[in-house]
Amino acid sequence: MNESSAGPQDCCAEDITGLLNVSEARRRIMELVAPVGGVEQVHLRAALTRVLARDMVSNIDVPPYTNSAMDGYAVRSADLPTHGQDGLKVAGAAFAGSPFQGTVGPGECVRIMTGAMLPDGADSVVMQEQVEVSGDRILIGSGHRPGQNVRRAGEDMAAGQPVLQRGKRLLPAELGLLASLGIAEVPVSRRLRVAFFSTGDELRSLGETLAPGEIYDSNRYTLYGMLSRLGVELMDMGVVRDDRDAVRQAFETAATTADAVITSGGVSVGEADYVKETLDAMGRVDFWKIAMKPGKPLAVGRVGDALFFGLPGNPVSVMVTFYQFVQPALRAMMGETVTDPVTVQVPCASALTKSPGRTEFQRGQLARDSDGRLTVTTTGLQGSHVLSSMSRANCFIVLPGPSAGVAPGELVDVQPFEGVL
Repeated sequence: MNESSAGPQDCCAEDITGLLNVSEARRRIMELVAPVGGVEQVHLRAALTRVLARDMVSNIDVPPYTNSAMDGYAVRSADLPTHGQDGLKVAGAAFAGSPFQGTVGPGECVRIMTGAMLPDGADSVVMQEQVEVSGDRILIGSGHRPGQNVRRAGEDMAAGQPVLQRGKRLLPAELGLLASLGIAEVPVSRRLRVAFFSTGDELRSLGETLAPGEIYDSNRYTLYGMLSRLGVELMDMGVVRDDRDAVRQAFETAATTADAVITSGGVSVGEADYVKETLDAMGRVDFWKIAMKPGKPLAVGRVGDALFFGLPGNPVSVMVTFYQFVQPALRAMMGETVTDPVTVQVPCASALTKSPGRTEFQRGQLARDSDGRLTVTTTGLQGSHVLSSMSRANCFIVLPGPSAGVAPGELVDVQPFEGVL
């Protein structure tokens, strides 16, 4: 069933006429995105979480030589017995970094350690646990196969083989892979510059005393954390008051120095006329209503040359809309190859309430039950102001628009935070 409409038979369904569904909103946003220009050459250790700017090709074979995968004895497959036992003379030893100097002849073997270069003449390794040692000879039984326990040169990567594609975010495995090729510096896309600020006269910064009707600004801190984990260059512009000149100055500064501008608050109907007035004058911005909960209001467009996202003011709404819309867009701007969020289906241990209409991103705790099976439970109160529901969660429970709630034991779609946040 399409997520943008609830069944007509449900008299309690929300009216979502004129609201964009989540998939359509994502599609429209990604159409606005283009990778930023600029390439930097950085040392391998400084490349962690950076996005590869060019394809990388192996300049050597990995492993660079054929070697043993086990501690044992290097033998010729022609000397492996097909039945019974045969004896072989130990002609020497091979260690990692200290190869055997010679050739394994008929009726001979070489004691070999894991990672040591396979001696000339040998093509197989018999594990040390599978031989009987008697002086300078060993006895080998049947049941072995040619080429066993051997790692061939170039088996992992061959010289000239593409190993990493442009757009790959470099994580620990990629650093090790590039190091195994002897590559000390890599080309990466320049860091994305992102400006962000909160709007509202009710907001106070940490360290200030709250007057009646005022609250501390938490959104800048969640945005700081989410953006920092993306590895972007941050420009925290603080809290901007509901003042025409202050709002305009903030947008002018942000648009001329950043690739993307993110605000929180002031995108609901009737809110912050100065924000909408300024955006109308400076750029091309659409104010959307999304068929999702939390996070219904969203502003998307351009301010000057910068991509703009106006997020809702409620703290959970900020995080949900950031992960569903902003993060993929910023990753694409960084040159990263972006894929849809990983979603798995697991039984829900909790009863979940929902009215048909909007797609809901409820906060959940993914864990294993007493039988070792994955299940998900709710984190409790799901209001868009309940930031503790995000702190206790490790996943989103995604309930599609037509859903009227979930009974315990029912399968639900889950987006794990690991790898997302």
